[in-house]
Amino acid sequence: MSLKKASFIIILVLVIDQISKIYIKTNFVLGEYVEVFSWFKILFIENEGAAWGTKISDIIPGVSDEAGKLFLTVFRLFAICGIGYWLYDNVKKKATPTLIIAISLIFAGALGNIIDSVFYGIIFNDSYGQVATLFAEQPYGTLFHGKVVDMLHFPIIDTVLPEWFPIWGGSNFRFFEPVFNIADSAISIGVGVLLVFNKKAFPEKAGIKAQKR
Repeated sequence: MSLKKASFIIILVLVIDQISKIYIKTNFVLGEYVEVFSWFKILFIENEGAAWGTKISDIIPGVSDEAGKLFLTVFRLFAICGIGYWLYDNVKKKATPTLIIAISLIFAGALGNIIDSVFYGIIFNDSYGQVATLFAEQPYGTLFHGKVVDMLHFPIIDTVLPEWFPIWGGSNFRFFEPVFNIADSAISIGVGVLLVFNKKAFPEKAGIKAQKR
C-alpha cells in the first residue's frame, strides 16, 4: 500500500473529525445535547485531559492543571512523531495493507486530537452558557492549552439497578458512558484492527510462530 493511499485515509479522517468538532463547537452550548435515538446522543463536552478525561494533576499531586495540560500536549506531539515514523517505515518496507491502514487510522486520530489541544485555545472563545465563535477576539486559552471536543454518546443501557442487586442496587447504571469523537473512533478502530487481524497485519511473525510449532 502506497504512502499516497495512507495519506488519503489520514486526510479523510482529519477532515471529518475537524468539521464535526467545529460544527459542534459553533452550534452547541457546553452540555447541550440532541437525542438522535434513545441509545445515541450528540452531547457536547470538552476534555481537558487524556483518555476518559484523566488529568496529569489527578495522577501527580502538586502539578497544576495548566502545567499538566502542557505536558500532555507535548507528550502527544512526540507520540505523533513516533507514529508517523512507524507509518512511513512500514510503507517503505511494503508492509501489509492491513497494518498500514491500522497505523494510518491511529495516526489520523492522534493528530485530530492534537489539533484541538494545540490550536483550539487560541481560535475559540469558551462555550459556557454561549455558543463559541471561531477565530474569536477573546479566545478561552493559549497555544498548547486547547480542550478536545467530544460529542458522540451511546447510552445503550440507561437504567436503575434493582434493589436486590449486590452493592450497587438502586443506583443508576449506564452503558456505554464515555463521550468521544471521530478521532477517538479512528484510534480505537486502528487498535482493534491490529488486535483482531493480527496475523494479517504481521504475517511474518505469524509464520515464525507456525514454524516453531
